[in-house]
Amino acid sequence: MPNQDLIDALRDSGAVQFGEFELAHGGTSEYYVDKYLFETDPDCLEVVADAFAARVDEDDKLAGVALGAVPLAAATSISAGVPYVIARKQRKEYGTGNVVEGRLEEGEEVVVLEDIVTTGTSLVDAIEALREAGATVERALIVVDREEGGRENVEDAGVEMEALVTASELLADRDDE
Repeated sequence: MPNQDLIDALRDSGAVQFGEFELAHGGTSEYYVDKYLFETDPDCLEVVADAFAARVDEDDKLAGVALGAVPLAAATSISAGVPYVIARKQRKEYGTGNVVEGRLEEGEEVVVLEDIVTTGTSLVDAIEALREAGATVERALIVVDREEGGRENVEDAGVEMEALVTASELLADRDDE
């Protein structure tokens, strides 16, 4: 069952756009979901955070993939009342040189949050970084699954991926417009 409130919020924020777009992995698409538009819209961000919060337990810790999922992790942390860390895809070259920012204990379970998954490469990189930092990662919550192989790649990394909405659901009634 598609999450119609989320679909409406994504559309209302102006994040769902049509045209010709180049994607991060080098492919092109006839549609684009602009994470910066939906993550900076307080109404849409609240819908996403509440949907994520409903899927986490009070003893979970969240991890937001830098940069895009950090607002999602922060808002979900507040909504669910659970802490979060920030997972970088690679070690920063200055300051502490951390790959994970925030408090993370060895063996601690984290639920990784991500905005949009296409091939899943960025998410898998963040999962590997979290594991190298000592985290246990078995679940990832995604706002939009573009259904272009990302789920399979994430699951191949041993992580269950749950999307709030898929591209099929998001675009289902486009032909009616």
